[in-house]
Amino acid sequence: MENQDLYEKVFEIVRKIPKGKVTTYGHIAKAIGIKMSARMVGWALNSIAFTSTDIPAHRVVNRNGELTGKRYFPSPNYMKEMLVSEGVTFIDDRVDLSKHLWVPKVE
Repeated sequence: MENQDLYEKVFEIVRKIPKGKVTTYGHIAKAIGIKMSARMVGWALNSIAFTSTDIPAHRVVNRNGELTGKRYFPSPNYMKEMLVSEGVTFIDDRVDLSKHLWVPKVE
């Protein structure tokens, strides 16, 4: 699979994440058939960093609910502010995955 095709599959899934929910890099990787390549999902999302887009990349967190992608947004607090505005709650600095995890369907 070429990177461009892979990236489009990542973006398609990220667009489906409902407001008030998050998913993980690993869940996206599994859904598109690259189970062991969560890092590739991160690279896809990094490719759109600081651009205006319809892809809600702020809804993608690591497996622990941490906002590891926050440095790719306009400010260090942007990602958390967006999630809180959608009703996402946190325990310390981690998304409460027991309430907000959305798992995409495997293709």
